Amino acid sequence: MELQFNLKAYYKTSADSAPAKEAVAAFFDEANRTILTKGAPEGQGAKVSGWEFGADRIKFVLESGRYVRVHDAALRLKKQLAGILGKEYKIGIRGIEVEEFEILLPSEKELKVGKIPYVKCMENIPGGIRLLLELGEAEMKNRVPDRILTLLEDKIEAAQYGAKAEHWNLLWQSEPKEHSFKEDPTQAMLKEGWLKRGASRGQWIHGPQSTRIFRTFEKIVLEELLEPLGYREMIFPKLVPWEVWTKSGHAKGVYPEIYYVCPPATRDPEYWEEVIDYYKVTHEVPTSLIKEKIGDPIGGMCYAQCPPFWVYVAGETLPNEEVPIRVFDRSGTSHRYESGGIHGIERVDEFHRIEILWLGTKEQVVKAANELHERYMHIFNDILDIEWRKAKVTPWFMAQEGLLGLAEGNVVGTTDYEACLPYRGADGEWLEFQNVSINGDKYPKGFNVKLQSGEEIWSGCSGVGLERWAAVFLAQKGLEPKNWPEEFRKRVGKMPKGIRFL
Repeated sequence: MELQFNLKAYYKTSADSAPAKEAVAAFFDEANRTILTKGAPEGQGAKVSGWEFGADRIKFVLESGRYVRVHDAALRLKKQLAGILGKEYKIGIRGIEVEEFEILLPSEKELKVGKIPYVKCMENIPGGIRLLLELGEAEMKNRVPDRILTLLEDKIEAAQYGAKAEHWNLLWQSEPKEHSFKEDPTQAMLKEGWLKRGASRGQWIHGPQSTRIFRTFEKIVLEELLEPLGYREMIFPKLVPWEVWTKSGHAKGVYPEIYYVCPPATRDPEYWEEVIDYYKVTHEVPTSLIKEKIGDPIGGMCYAQCPPFWVYVAGETLPNEEVPIRVFDRSGTSHRYESGGIHGIERVDEFHRIEILWLGTKEQVVKAANELHERYMHIFNDILDIEWRKAKVTPWFMAQEGLLGLAEGNVVGTTDYEACLPYRGADGEWLEFQNVSINGDKYPKGFNVKLQSGEEIWSGCSGVGLERWAAVFLAQKGLEPKNWPEEFRKRVGKMPKGIRFL
């Protein structure tokens, strides 16, 4: 099946168009050979396949493929036809009224889709999907049909995405190691009193012991990576408004995974008196009543740590000598609603991370990524002594930007670092615990950042997840310091005592 558009509509006229029948027929016939073919390969323009005259309208049927789509064709025709009718017959065109707008979209997979704006009917048919749109001239001018088509094409590609092998390509793997420790590290930490579950879902309270491990990881990253490579510390916001996610591209699909932030409608105590009195009487928090008194979501808690940074440079032109810019943030928690996927300390709703970010020319960004890879290899091999591997992948957020594929020379994408979890068995799960991403011009374009020379700006980022590092290291090395690599023990020092309970 080829992509097809079919439109049945009419031009609303200010008077009976019968006197202009011959002129209109000649115009449509000529348009099929001229204005409806502009910008399209030969034989692939739009076509008026029928027309009919009424007392106050000119009905028409338009057909097209991917080029000169019917909504664009209808608007092209209107402009030209209005000139003919107005000049020769004193008849005006008051607008376009849509009777039926159909799109036939090729697809090898069936889609299950909920409500989509302006789509009144969607059905899977042999070889594709049939859509019936309910819209008018304003929506056609605003290119709503094109956005609906893009949305559906994204959904089709997403459905096929997970099964494509070219999105994971092994780059390097360490030699297998003997692992004497076979326990789930989270359960071992709970048993030894290193941590306790927090009051919220997917949240942990870390005791002195696991906190020392986290701080040691931070120290290693600072001393072995960030300081030698010239990264400067910043503090990024942890409440992210819609404006930021719109420009970063996350607004396309972040909704199932964020914790939303809604401000109170007012700070007036009298407005909240009902809520306060309810709690004082019942000792229960009236969440349904609170819902009525808060405003719309203004955004959410930090989901991906780097987007808020870009407000700092948005709309700016950087001097040539200022790049590459290398910064990092470790100022607070990140939050993701993991739904049923929470498990131990490695899959949580609230987590701690050092976000590393750099921007500059393409060459500078690629060089910075390579330097990070070298430093990470040193840390994982010489200090943590873990069994790990790395693979080039293309995350879905990059696929949405048209950055698919792992072909040689395509440097845009993510390198994932994965480590084995011995308690899962010899052929068990490998956990992704680190990444390095080259994001191309995605963020500089989204936030309108320019370079004095006019050269294209690129960026990259790398997230050091402290929970993931701990999950991997302790799964392979256990909780006994005597079993840890000497280089790591040097940096940890004497482990602090935990807190005892009766």
